[in-house]
Amino acid sequence: MTLLFAFLIGLFAGLRSLTPPAAVAWAVHLGWLKLARPLSLIGSLPGVIILSLLALTELILDKLPNTPNRTAPLGLIARIVTGGFTGACVSLGGGQSAFVGAGLGLIGGIVGCFAGYQARVRLVRSLRQPDFNVALRSSAVRSIRLIKNKFGHSLSSARFLQ
Repeated sequence: MTLLFAFLIGLFAGLRSLTPPAAVAWAVHLGWLKLARPLSLIGSLPGVIILSLLALTELILDKLPNTPNRTAPLGLIARIVTGGFTGACVSLGGGQSAFVGAGLGLIGGIVGCFAGYQARVRLVRSLRQPDFNVALRSSAVRSIRLIKNKFGHSLSSARFLQ
């Protein structure tokens, strides 16, 4: 099951490149995902703040008219890298191989980039909503759902919920 989640977080990175690293940072910071050093540094307070701000910035900048297409080389490379990195983190946190998790996250990043682009174009057309609204909702739902599904057993005992 852990390897499936490594692929899925890569898939989500293909859709929104900086939201999965921010979600992983929060999961590590809150103790839902256990990683050894040096990967555990992603969950440090500076790591959480920086990645959260980058994810929010990406969400806003993605809507500017001069933003390149997500399938352009730079955007695709970013999605592949963050997919591989977050896939490795999830895989290690679940007791699996980092290399396998990175590979699955990398593949998920490629699939998510191209399939997500087509799905979002169709969703915006069918809902007749601005692209920004669809992007904001879908990014939030994906990240929360992945964390809840993977680490939901820890949510009831999390300090901030008590």
